[in-house]
Amino acid sequence: MGRGRQKAKAQRQARDIKYYSPSTDLSALERELGVRSDHHAQNTERNDSSYDEEYSDYDELTKKYSGDDEDE
Repeated sequence: MGRGRQKAKAQRQARDIKYYSPSTDLSALERELGVRSDHHAQNTERNDSSYDEEYSDYDELTKKYSGDDEDE
């Protein structure tokens, strides 16, 4: 008889933990991480230009072999 109560309590605790969602203070998180709002925009621009440089050779090959003259 004691095992049933113990199992029910364990299930209730597991359910409480699973669905527990505390409110998130995003401004405190930003302060903790040291993130500035314009930092993300600068990082995105830098990544886009480096991506273009890194894959420019592949882009040229794609243009070369993407013709409609292929036999299907």
